Amino acid sequence: MLARAILLCGLLAASALAAEPTWPRWRGPNGDGQSPETDLPLKWNEKSIVWRTPLNGAGQSSPIVWGDRVFLTTAPDGGKSRVVLALDRKTGKILWEKEVWKGSPEKSHAQNGWATATCVTDGERVVAFFGKGGLHCFAVDGKPLWSKELGDFPGEWGTAASPVIVGDLVIQNCDAAGAGLLLAFDKTTGKETWRSPRTAPERGGWTTPVLVKVGDKEELVLNGEKAVTGYDPVTGKELWHCKSFAGRGDPTVTPGTGGLLYVVNGQPGDIYTVRAGGKGDVTKTHMVWHTQRKGGRDQPSPILAGNFMVVANMGGLATCYDAPTGKVVWSDRLKGSFSSSPVAVGRNVFFQNEAGDTTVIEPGPELKVVAENTLGAKGEVFRASLIPCGGQWFTRSDKAVYCVGGK
Repeated sequence: MLARAILLCGLLAASALAAEPTWPRWRGPNGDGQSPETDLPLKWNEKSIVWRTPLNGAGQSSPIVWGDRVFLTTAPDGGKSRVVLALDRKTGKILWEKEVWKGSPEKSHAQNGWATATCVTDGERVVAFFGKGGLHCFAVDGKPLWSKELGDFPGEWGTAASPVIVGDLVIQNCDAAGAGLLLAFDKTTGKETWRSPRTAPERGGWTTPVLVKVGDKEELVLNGEKAVTGYDPVTGKELWHCKSFAGRGDPTVTPGTGGLLYVVNGQPGDIYTVRAGGKGDVTKTHMVWHTQRKGGRDQPSPILAGNFMVVANMGGLATCYDAPTGKVVWSDRLKGSFSSSPVAVGRNVFFQNEAGDTTVIEPGPELKVVAENTLGAKGEVFRASLIPCGGQWFTRSDKAVYCVGGK
């Protein structure tokens, strides 16, 4: 009877956690930017802001949400300090704020900074990555659990890859200008479990791994300088790679249905789709289609909406593709400059520009603008992605965190 009671309590606790609103990692629960919610606001303005919390230090990590907590990072004093913090989801009040590193900052690009990687949480712990500033794990109440120094990360670009939690592991892409490395740690103890060198042509991305299902197995897929690569998430063993058409693997791979992966690189070159699975070099066997892409570099990740895929570059040029074939459907310009990756809710796709204004489109045979929204922000830069959770939107600028709409 006692064992049954313990089991029942565990099931009830798991159900309660699952019922809480959650956006636990970069690009959401499945790493694809898709939200299943149906009650999210379509239109908003500055009067829709529920709360705005000023931040100590700059950053462009996206907020993540679990239950009544919002987690994110900042880098005060020009990167000489690195901070993880938690906010009350309902009020925006800072619940805890922990400085995890202090010292001389590594080089970073002017459009990057030192707090770009998005945190990840499983509802019990939250993990943050700061490049030279290390990898840090906290309980959700702010209690420090473990920290790891992962190197100096040489080069002029800085770091941006977000940690992911896969089962009992925290997995971190440590790509840099030099030799790259993919690392896995026990999420409870912080003990290193495996490491996988990122050798050419795979190394050289600033992107976050995504987990995809292939039959009865899972693969960890990571974009890179000259290829997208599949790994065994349990051992770190490289399984396959598919060569790309241009360098700089900064946009995150977008997983679709049927094991399809939609890939674009940071420099101009073909956008393409590859089927997960296979062994070794799968460029000729698993690339489904590729389509020439001429303009724009360092663009946000692709987003899927039904049978359409949309990619926008930093200058606001959005291109819509037929997802099954890669055929260009239309190409048109959105208002503003874009760094953040878009979010899809049903048939609509939300693009937030660097001024904090959001254009909502419904992909189809032609550009259809559904709504144009603003936060009325002045003198702020928004490079983090818009986060949908619990009927509300969350976002952050280089100066503040916002909660918009809903209760």
